[in-house]
Amino acid sequence: MLTLVLVVVVAALVFEFINGFHDTANSIATVVATKVLSPWQAVMLAAAMNLVGALMGTAVAKTIASGLVDTDVVQVSSQMILCALLGGITWNLITWWKGLPSSSSHALIGGLCGAALAAAHNDMDALIWSQTVGDWTKNKGLLWKVLVPMVSSPVAGFLLGVLVMLLLWALIAGMARAGASCAGWRGRIS
Repeated sequence: MLTLVLVVVVAALVFEFINGFHDTANSIATVVATKVLSPWQAVMLAAAMNLVGALMGTAVAKTIASGLVDTDVVQVSSQMILCALLGGITWNLITWWKGLPSSSSHALIGGLCGAALAAAHNDMDALIWSQTVGDWTKNKGLLWKVLVPMVSSPVAGFLLGVLVMLLLWALIAGMARAGASCAGWRGRIS
């Protein structure tokens, strides 16, 4: 039993390592391609930010650990966790090798769902699809914890990006108008 736990821990560390090099390329590609940072600087920045992110909280781990698999239908065992990790590792390596952008968190969630279905002999009730609890932020299930954020976060990011761009544009346009009016006054004074 202890050997299995050690294998799971090693698999989790391997997943984290692969997660690092898999997702780092996505996060630094733009700054390297535009020559804002050198590749070395970008990798060091990504490594530091990944470490800070890991130390700041466990929100992703909590999302994956609870509210996706119905423990009344299937027992979450060390073997199932190992299979979930191996599924996530395999998917990350395939998408990295093929150059396909993908999420390591979603790979791990897919591995967990696949392992839960296999352990439950394809009983779809092993997965919590949607479970509403009064406050929508506390809802459980794949719909609320995976699908809704997967669709809404890019839309929210886009809208926030447009808002920031418009605010910066207004600020810069205001500064340009102020600079132009100051230049006009200087010409009149001289």
